[in-house]
Amino acid sequence: MEATLYRWDDLPKEPLKADLHRRLISTDRMMIAHVYLDEGCVVPKHEHENEQLTYILEGTLRFWLGDDESQVVDVSAGEVLHIPSYLPHRAEALVNTLDVDIFCPPRADWL
Repeated sequence: MEATLYRWDDLPKEPLKADLHRRLISTDRMMIAHVYLDEGCVVPKHEHENEQLTYILEGTLRFWLGDDESQVVDVSAGEVLHIPSYLPHRAEALVNTLDVDIFCPPRADWL
């Protein structure tokens, strides 16, 4: 068993759409990603079995949470949002944003 060192700048920056990119590291039991969102970028409503922590390094994301999207939360630099398994959510970048998403277990649909 050995430790592995990663450098974000050495990882490929995968474009998901024109205003959304990511870099990710995945292990057997967890996943961490840098997600780069341009101002106005919308992440459509979705849900997944994976627990999620979203830690904003730069910028602000607005989240709409729940089936009826009645919980609206702005998450800014230095703040962390926990999204439980199967909680529907969508997001919009209010400004250019860099967030760190941590998933457990890893998201198979991202691999």
